Amino acid sequence: MPDFNPMHVIDDDLWALLCEVRASDPGAILAYAQHRKRRRELTLDGKLVILAADHPARMVVDVAGEDGQMGNRREYLARILRVLQDSNVDGIMGTPDIIEELMALDALMIHGGAKSVLDQRVLVGCMNRGGLSGAAFEMDDRFTAYDAAGLDAMKLDGGKLMVRLDMQDPRALDTLQACAQAVDGCVEVGLTAFLEAFLVHRTDAGYTVDRSPRALMQAVSVAAALGDSSLRTWLKLPYCEGYETVAGATSLPILMLGGAARDDRHAVLEEFVAGMQAGPNVRGCLVGRNVLYADDPAAMARAVVSIVHEGDDATSATEKAHG
Repeated sequence: MPDFNPMHVIDDDLWALLCEVRASDPGAILAYAQHRKRRRELTLDGKLVILAADHPARMVVDVAGEDGQMGNRREYLARILRVLQDSNVDGIMGTPDIIEELMALDALMIHGGAKSVLDQRVLVGCMNRGGLSGAAFEMDDRFTAYDAAGLDAMKLDGGKLMVRLDMQDPRALDTLQACAQAVDGCVEVGLTAFLEAFLVHRTDAGYTVDRSPRALMQAVSVAAALGDSSLRTWLKLPYCEGYETVAGATSLPILMLGGAARDDRHAVLEEFVAGMQAGPNVRGCLVGRNVLYADDPAAMARAVVSIVHEGDDATSATEKAHG
């Protein structure tokens, strides 16, 4: 299999056209959004694999060390397109700039005779990105991206929000309240809220996630109760040993997050396999870097899809993805 080259996915001409649309015809993106073919139902089989693409807006631009890979927007978009073009992921989650860039690229490629990569896909907009990574105000995670009205205006299918619970920081309460209001906003416009929640502890190196089953169970119990209604809430949670305890804390559907990129991608797949077996409400994955920055993003995405939608083990999924 030839090496994946992001510049072959978005060549110089396509990149120049995208930049031209951004400068000269932004209305074309809004027009595209109004006519995109959406799914009638959120999920086709009760499960979802959604690609996460919202990290740069929180000042997270590194994949490993200080490589700045996610800060290269052309490469970042190319990796996303590679997944959308050559795998059956259900959708994409991103901040407004990324969603709009993908819409513009899709419109340009359709005009050039290609098949749409966004039609019938679940598009989820990221809502709160104010808690910049490493900032003194990181726990003051304000809603600085989409609001419910913005999601609805762009004909998206849901909103993603995050609450990190630092029990020693009173600013976490502000984020908790804002998330409750955002859940209400999504319900009002008939969209799904994908709510990520976990406990964190501040260290000299920054915040660390408490991945113990008890801590995640506690976070789930708080998150599931946010807002006037939980009818349109899905939870996004990290995997841990003893995931049965986490899944057993709610009847709400759960998507596993991927976390920081790891060299051992097979271990990531093994965790997803174990998580899918932890309870009937574990319904898939919302994963970013561990797919996007694999040697071939599309092959890694196909493996995750096989695990979630077909029930394959990690080895079979990997073999099928590269077959």
